[in-house]
Amino acid sequence: MLSSTTASPLRTDQRDNAWWSAALRPDELRSDERAGPTPAWAQYVERSTAAHPCTHPVSAGEDWQQAFMRCLQPLLTVARDDLTAAGHTGVLTEQFLDRLGLRLVKLASRTLVLELARARNRGELAGDTPALRFLDFTHQLVGGSELAEFLAAYPVLARVLGESCRQSVEGHLELLARLAEDRESLVTGIFGGHDPGALVSIEAAGDAHRGGRVTATLTFADGRHLIYKPRSLDLHGHFNEFLDWLNSKTGLDLRTVRLERRTDYGWLEFITAEPCADAGAVRRFYHRQGALLALLYVLDGTDMHYENLIALGEHPVLVDIETLFHPSPTPPGPTSDDPASQTIRSSVSRTALLPLLIVGESGSVADISGLGGDAEAAAVRVEWADAGLDSMHLVRRPAPVPTGNNRPILDGVAIEPRDHEIAVLMGFRDAYQAIARNRRELLGADGMLARCAHDQVRFVPRNSSLYAGLLEEATHPNALREADGHGQLLDLLWDAGSWLHSLVPHELDDLWAGDIPLFTVTPGSRDVWASDGTHIPGVLAAEGLAKVEQKIASLSDVDQHRQRWLISATLATRPEPITHSTTKARPWLGTTDAHPDGVLAAVTDIADEIVAQVIGKTGGAANWIGLELLDDNHWAVRPMGAGLTNGYTGTALFLAQVGALTGERKYCELARDVIRPIPQLLQALGSDLESAQMIGPGLHGLGGISYGLDRLSSLLGDAELSTWLRASLDLAAQLTPDPAEFPTYTEGAAGGLAAMQAIRDVPAAVRLAQRYADELVQVVGSGQVAPRPGFARGYQGLAWTLGRYATPGDKYAAAAATAADLDRNGQKPSPGWCSGDAGITLAQLVAGNSVDLEVYLRAASERPVLADLSLCHGELGAVEPLAWLTESDHPAVEGVRHNRIRLVLAALQQYGPQCGTPRAVPSPGLLTGLAGIGYGLLRLAFPERVPSVLLLESTTGWKRAMRR
Repeated sequence: MLSSTTASPLRTDQRDNAWWSAALRPDELRSDERAGPTPAWAQYVERSTAAHPCTHPVSAGEDWQQAFMRCLQPLLTVARDDLTAAGHTGVLTEQFLDRLGLRLVKLASRTLVLELARARNRGELAGDTPALRFLDFTHQLVGGSELAEFLAAYPVLARVLGESCRQSVEGHLELLARLAEDRESLVTGIFGGHDPGALVSIEAAGDAHRGGRVTATLTFADGRHLIYKPRSLDLHGHFNEFLDWLNSKTGLDLRTVRLERRTDYGWLEFITAEPCADAGAVRRFYHRQGALLALLYVLDGTDMHYENLIALGEHPVLVDIETLFHPSPTPPGPTSDDPASQTIRSSVSRTALLPLLIVGESGSVADISGLGGDAEAAAVRVEWADAGLDSMHLVRRPAPVPTGNNRPILDGVAIEPRDHEIAVLMGFRDAYQAIARNRRELLGADGMLARCAHDQVRFVPRNSSLYAGLLEEATHPNALREADGHGQLLDLLWDAGSWLHSLVPHELDDLWAGDIPLFTVTPGSRDVWASDGTHIPGVLAAEGLAKVEQKIASLSDVDQHRQRWLISATLATRPEPITHSTTKARPWLGTTDAHPDGVLAAVTDIADEIVAQVIGKTGGAANWIGLELLDDNHWAVRPMGAGLTNGYTGTALFLAQVGALTGERKYCELARDVIRPIPQLLQALGSDLESAQMIGPGLHGLGGISYGLDRLSSLLGDAELSTWLRASLDLAAQLTPDPAEFPTYTEGAAGGLAAMQAIRDVPAAVRLAQRYADELVQVVGSGQVAPRPGFARGYQGLAWTLGRYATPGDKYAAAAATAADLDRNGQKPSPGWCSGDAGITLAQLVAGNSVDLEVYLRAASERPVLADLSLCHGELGAVEPLAWLTESDHPAVEGVRHNRIRLVLAALQQYGPQCGTPRAVPSPGLLTGLAGIGYGLLRLAFPERVPSVLLLESTTGWKRAMRR
């Protein structure tokens, strides 16, 4: 199967040509580039192949993993010998060897399958079926010196397997020794004086750190369990003290976890999930969950995802505390100075207790937060197809994130946290206020926080999934022949930026050992320690303890309000259907006066609310946190980006428009402040065209940004923005259309064309308009299927923008008329703009198709005001045709328009500005948020002075055909 170069492939008598030298890293070689003494892992492998040849053939029908495990049996035999020598035999040893065997198979399977394929292609396998040829391959590997030859051909694999065996045996023996030493104390403490009987099983869980050491669940003869942690539990012990302290102030009865602490390891009570007794227990669960959130927030806790929380009836119990006082390093980049980003990094959001959505490659989503834990297929997993056949190969398949035991159960059903928002908020309020009232007991040299100064805190500079992915890729056969190939893959860590460079050598050490890299800090220091204890001074910008003390000292009503908004906003992002239509209406409202002063008063109230939400300093960097629609189905709480529809450009445009109408400079000044990052962003995108391509040329992307800059330049009287505009247009010109993507108004060329028509004085915009128009004509002719009927993402948006661009009788006019007919009949009965009647009406008017205005006007006159007031699919998008028809000679338009103004003002007075976000959570954005409600009201009341932002109208002369 493998050609042998020597009679004994793993001989070590010739040091200059040691078989294992190819697996050594450059820093492990001597100065003369020769290998030194035989490494421990190589000695282990040599013992395996020399003393324990494979003698037991694989049986037909045996599971493929068991078959490969049989091929690697000599490695497991040495592990058995080492355990036996230490006095350990029996069931626990057999369980350990089974787990280790599966681990070795996982590490070696890609290389074994490669050799299987090569042997098949060379005709070296006997058998009439794929299964028999697979069996023959394993027989060949089991017999003679084939395993030795195999490992000699892949010395890095030999290193990985040898290290895994050595470390696993060492960690297993260490756990058993510690249990024997501590057993009496554990019986008295965690087990409450009742001996649980003999240890019957050990189940490893979690990532391997510090030489293969892992958390483990121990099961005893009476069925009870115990958790072993191979790290200090001092931090968890102090967290228990914080819980007891908070209980004494609130009476919340927050549950602690019994534990036994030792110097560098410890034991935890095993918490078993239990259902809630009744609905009251569910409410109490979420009330306590809110209190836990407040405590984690003030202690700068993070990583509290669904696997780290257990629902013990009405008690949420945190079972893995290792990331309190956690540093929040800021990677350099376009958003590193963004005050909204900095605020989120220190907010309740960082705890991972609130909804945290992971979007998979297929677009599916899982919420992995402590409150969530329900799963769709959110990841893609590499699995074996044709397993156990000679055609065995890897495939990528959706993999569901397993559900946890973190959510309360009532009558067999996991309770939706979004439905208990009030309880979470009340619990957060109670704990927050208790901490604020009694903060003196926590602060200072004698305060409770000071006890944590020397606790060991895990520092997570990168997501563990990145490390796990590297280790997975490092099992590719090309990375297992010699150290250079293996090292080049792992060296990708250097590409993350200089801010992590001091940690990379230690990350590489851990990855070479097969571990997930581990770093620790102490709250009272700025230094970091690597997994082997190496001290790395001055890595952190500030001490974790000092930051927590500063946060607690500055607790306030303003901060509590912001955190409570974040709680509501993130709970609103829990997955649920998004319809992009609004049919829900308010009960018929009394009307109020539509006088312009009343409109301006209502709009300035909205503007003032947006101003109050801004994060940053006057005259400096400023931004908001908002709700952003990620795709057709999911929202996220994020610092606002630069976009027009969901970003700070659109919010700035609203403020500038208010400033222009009212003469209030504060709105214009803030508008100018928040758009400061745009030049840096455009420069970054110019160096990363792949990201720019993803943004696209439409309303949401560069088209919207360009339009916003053009409007803001005029409203603010700032010529510098014209320079930014040209940079945006230059970047848009570098984008290439994707034939597979429909050129929608929101993401694609339709929105780009509308934006370019508004920017009429710049030659680059004229050229782009021509390009986009020709692209749209081609798409209309092809009949390509649109993502959704309507204006925003369907043919109605193409009809509108082509109709504006066309002159009578040309190809653009013909394409506009065709587009207007393509999806007009596929609509649900919704009055909104994005996919409803308002968008259709506008498109039909501009495309020259017949429209029964009487029907639209009668509906607009008789329809109650929509509960959602937003521009996208709410009331102020639904009435856009009224503003657009102002210059028409239809006698009913003005009366209907004024009536809608009165209804909107009445709705604002009674219900406030209800956004188009999930659960109407207030958000600053333009398309679905507060800025859009304010802008839409200005547009409805002053159509001759306020251009339509939905239709990307220019300030003057927008209805005239663009000269080409």
